[in-house]
Amino acid sequence: MSKRVLRVVFFIAGFVVLEPALAQATCRFVRIVDWPVRIVRSHIIVDGAINGQKVGIFLDTGGARSLVMRSAATRLDLPRRDAPGVRMFGIGGETKAEIAVIDEFKLGEMPIKGLQLLVAGEGDSGPDFDVLLGEDFLYRFDVEFDLPHNAVRLYQPKDCATASLAYWTKDAVGEVEIDRIDDKQPKIAFTVSINGKDTDAILDSGAWSTMLTTAQATALGVTANSAGTAPAGTSRGLGSKTLDWYVGAFQSFAIGNEEIPDVRIRYADIYRDTTYTDTTSRITKNIARNQPMLLGADFLRAHRVLVSHSQRKMYFTYVGGPVFDIGERRVPATKASEPPAKPGP
Repeated sequence: MSKRVLRVVFFIAGFVVLEPALAQATCRFVRIVDWPVRIVRSHIIVDGAINGQKVGIFLDTGGARSLVMRSAATRLDLPRRDAPGVRMFGIGGETKAEIAVIDEFKLGEMPIKGLQLLVAGEGDSGPDFDVLLGEDFLYRFDVEFDLPHNAVRLYQPKDCATASLAYWTKDAVGEVEIDRIDDKQPKIAFTVSINGKDTDAILDSGAWSTMLTTAQATALGVTANSAGTAPAGTSRGLGSKTLDWYVGAFQSFAIGNEEIPDVRIRYADIYRDTTYTDTTSRITKNIARNQPMLLGADFLRAHRVLVSHSQRKMYFTYVGGPVFDIGERRVPATKASEPPAKPGP
């Protein structure tokens, strides 16, 4: 995302000063923007516009780069040119990278003039969304996903280093530390536990469902021949190739103070098509960066979540419904002083 976008957002911050009440008196948790969002086929969508034409803006914490979908760039008749030296991969393999010139871009109600964005995506994104707003933009803020109230909010904290930022509740709150952000490849990375074993994960609001790599599922003792494993269809992402999905049975899943026994989670060879051979060195490279688990939009729908990039921490509370959206209705127990909830329908 262009630095111009960021300058506009910070400019608006001077006019929007909404501060939720927090226990630490010196902490100012300044709300920058409150976006109404729509959930369309598990996509978290903010309404916007490009050159006066309405577009859907897809909030994707798993995307390291913000971009315009190629099908949308064609429909909107955006001027484009090649992006030399840029290679982009997603589920389904490589996608050609271009650069689009946009006269006016509206993110919610915020207008930005003279913007350039990457263009990618080999399939037709359809009517759901036209722009992917990635972690390269979102990591500049603390981001609250309040999907039960159809809202996503951006904050700038001031003097909040040790304050709990889960302002919406006085009950037990789940917390997990997130890794330091890499400016060149930003992602929200942390550790969960599956079958009692630590598993590296990222929060990926762009993943319609939580998923594991086949290699990680195998490391946890689940294969295509395991009891409870079943085929779960095919899909593709930015690339043109499709992936075969499975659903596997796992003994437990835990994150922070939540634990769910006997869970079923999707898995596939997600990064199968993310390798390429460097024409100069003739070395085969893999762009996958140790992401054995993508915690997806299903987790966000079942929780209220605040990603505090400033504190390198994620806060969450369970609000109801299936945590992993594969038809299961297991609910998490809370590991705290209060008695745990019983898994139920």
